[in-house]
This record gives sequence, C-alpha cells and structure tokens, in this order.
Amino acid sequence: MPVPLLDITGLTFEADHRPILDRLDLSIQPGEIHALLGANGSGKTTLAYVLMGCEGYAPSGGRILFDGTDLIPLKMYERARLGLTLAWQEPARFEGVTVREYLSLGKPDADPAEALSHVGLDPARYLHRRVDKALSGGERHRIELASVLSMHPKLAILDEPSAGIDMLSISHIIGIIRAVKAGGGSVLLITHQEEVALIADRASQLCAGRIIFSGSPRDAVDHFRGRACVRCDGEECHYVRP
Repeated sequence: MPVPLLDITGLTFEADHRPILDRLDLSIQPGEIHALLGANGSGKTTLAYVLMGCEGYAPSGGRILFDGTDLIPLKMYERARLGLTLAWQEPARFEGVTVREYLSLGKPDADPAEALSHVGLDPARYLHRRVDKALSGGERHRIELASVLSMHPKLAILDEPSAGIDMLSISHIIGIIRAVKAGGGSVLLITHQEEVALIADRASQLCAGRIIFSGSPRDAVDHFRGRACVRCDGEECHYVRP
C-alpha cells in the first residue's frame, strides 16, 4: 500500500463537552481527489478547521500525519509551509491589498492572471481591484480559490459554501480541482453537489463526526442519498455511536 499524504486516525474534537469529531479515521493518497459528503452538522467544516490548525480547534485525541509529519503540535503557518491550504467558506478581506498583490504574496512564481482565469474572473477587470468590501461574497470566494491555485499546494481543502453566495459554475469548480491535481496536489473536497463529488477518485460520508462509508464516488453518493439526511443529529439515519 502506498504511504498516504494525509493519514488521520482516531481524531476527536469536542465543543461544549459534545463530540463533533468522534474517533474519525480518514486517509488521502498523493494526487488523490477525495470528496467528503455529509449533512449540515456532521462535522465537515470542523474537520477542515482542525486540519488547518485554526484557533480554538485543537483536537482532544487522535493523530494527524501529513506527508509523514505530525500536524497537531504545528501552528497554522507551519502547516501552510508544509503545503496544506484551505479555501474558507467565508473568505477574508484585506483592506488596501490589490488582487494581484494578494495572489502573489509569498508566491514568487505565481501567475495571478492565469489563476483568475481558472475561476472565471477577467484579469483585466480584477487584478487592480482591492480585496475589500467592494467585492461581493462570490467574487471574494473566487479570488480565494485563485489564491489556492497560486500556492501549488500538496493538499488543498476546498470547503464549498452551502448557500448565500454567488456560486461558481460546476465547470469552474471541476476545473479548479483538476488544476490542483495537474500541479501534483491532492484535494479534500467538501461538497454538497453530487455532480462535483462524482469527479473524485474516492469519496466518504461523514455522519455524527465519524466516517461511516468510503468507496467509489458513485457508491458514496448513493449511500448519502439513501439516508436522506437533512441535518446531522445521528438519529434520523439511525446511526449509533459505538
């Protein structure tokens, strides 16, 4: 068996004495696109924040190895240096920074114009604009994804917004994912769109903080649809924590 790029075992995270991630196991291989499906509240975004090392998201148990390195003691910037990046559901604003500058920060070989084209934004219209409140939520989300492409990450965690934002077309989302893979990276794709999940190499379903199914994308989508979950409480699908 090849050595996984990301190897998560027994990962536990609690909030208000309630397990959000419950002894979660998941692995992602180099160059793999792995889709993660789950109802709202199942722990998908929490997993992304724990992996990235966001403040307040230190796990209470388990192990996370990334390219052979233990991530848990590392700060967010140290994880980024290793090649791990996250496209946020709610992208940040940077007053006074132009899009060109933002897409080039710490990336001397970046091509901001090419990255913008990948996410469906005209470079001539956007490179000079500032990453501030003048941009719509959808525009900022696209620029955030362009930044991910500019980084050439080993693993990109793409957490799709569920609603309320100018969504990228499916063709653009697929193009971004394939561009990361073509650059030698892997993708953990947190998605609500079945058509997007089906482009993955493998897919898993998260329920009540644990992976309850992993397999082909088609089988994972069918498994998720068959449970008809709307919000994850571990009861509607009759999932019982062992």
